[in-house]
Amino acid sequence: MKTKTLLRSVGLFGAGALAATLTPAISAVDVSTYKELDQFMSVFERVRSDYVDKVDDRTLMKGAIDGMLASLDPHSAYLDARDRQNMRTQTQGAYGGLGLSVTMEDGAVKIMTAQEDTPAWKAGLKTGDYITHLDGKLLYGGTLDEAVDQMRGKPGSKIMLTVVRPGRDKPFDVAMTRELIQLKPVKWEVKDQVGIININTFVNANTGDSVRAAIAGVQKSLGHDPLGYVIDLRSNPGGLLDQAIDVSDIFLERGEIVSQRGREKTDIERRFATPGDMAHGLPIIVLVDAGSASAAEIVAGALQDQKRALVMGERSFGKGSVQTVIELSDETALKLTTARYFTPSGRSVQEGGVNPDILVPQLSDPDYKSRPRLREADLRRHLINEAKIDDKVLEDDGKADPRFILTAEALKKQGVDDFQLDYAIKTIARMTQPQLRTALAGAKRGAR
Repeated sequence: MKTKTLLRSVGLFGAGALAATLTPAISAVDVSTYKELDQFMSVFERVRSDYVDKVDDRTLMKGAIDGMLASLDPHSAYLDARDRQNMRTQTQGAYGGLGLSVTMEDGAVKIMTAQEDTPAWKAGLKTGDYITHLDGKLLYGGTLDEAVDQMRGKPGSKIMLTVVRPGRDKPFDVAMTRELIQLKPVKWEVKDQVGIININTFVNANTGDSVRAAIAGVQKSLGHDPLGYVIDLRSNPGGLLDQAIDVSDIFLERGEIVSQRGREKTDIERRFATPGDMAHGLPIIVLVDAGSASAAEIVAGALQDQKRALVMGERSFGKGSVQTVIELSDETALKLTTARYFTPSGRSVQEGGVNPDILVPQLSDPDYKSRPRLREADLRRHLINEAKIDDKVLEDDGKADPRFILTAEALKKQGVDDFQLDYAIKTIARMTQPQLRTALAGAKRGAR
């Protein structure tokens, strides 16, 4: 039986090891458990024999497994051949679609994130939006797989989505053209002498190397070090643990990055930074929002706790658990929550997320006040933080400092279409005024 975490590999077990693993577990099952198993088989047989329509045994067993795992937490799941192919497509390949990550809530399709530079992102779809119709056909009551299949399609083909956005009185239609969705884990640019590194996902095994290339690109484009860096982790849903560790290590000289703790108190694994800060100690601001989850929160939490960066934006998603993928057969696997992770100071981001050092709302989003933020704490049967999160933290949904009074319309007139990023760039400039003057003087001398 092959097992590996969704975040990293944990080894390969043969049939002998499997038997050795299962035998103590079976012996520990008490009589009442066997009675429950007998009851399950009685229900299974009655459904097979008496249900109004003939039901396939595989369908019944998958439903039973799905129900068992759904009773645990939102991230444990049974993966059949279709699910595993979808996972491979999202993490390795390219597909024709809209660039949306969606979930099912009470029979309705709800948007988790819209991947940057995709049709969904360009159309302005937001976390928390509901998709009610595709090409005028009602989606409610179907399965998530059916909805995803309908949204995917040949690049260049068109589709119409009907969207319900909390805070708006009426649904609205969005026409989009499907594109080839390819993973672009890292992008970079330079604005006002500040290097901006946008990390969209950690599912790519080369994310760390891409960040190194981005830093080199920033330095080469300027001909010198920038004033500082903005690491943009907004709407980053996470991915591989080893890539989150690698990215954190790029900006740290020493110290713990993250610890992973399992069921037993002694089951603790700690990961540490190695010497060498590629940013040379320059100021760093990490941008997060309600869509920054899991691996993204590891990076934000590590740099915040090690006093290496200011975290700015809104409270992050709050997913502080680790999933292990256990291969059951050539076609099926089990994704099971097996550990929690903790930031260097020993705090868990589960439920509460990473709180920014500077709370900055996205004022350039005209719907930011009315649009609810979907976070881990909103998911059914989410793991409870053992430290117990203050309800005020969970209820405070990014209420802005009253000093932020600009409107989206006013910002647009000023040429600001991303207030959080603009504020981060200006903050770094304020932090480095002497360095800014030196850099500008050098640029003028070079132009003569």
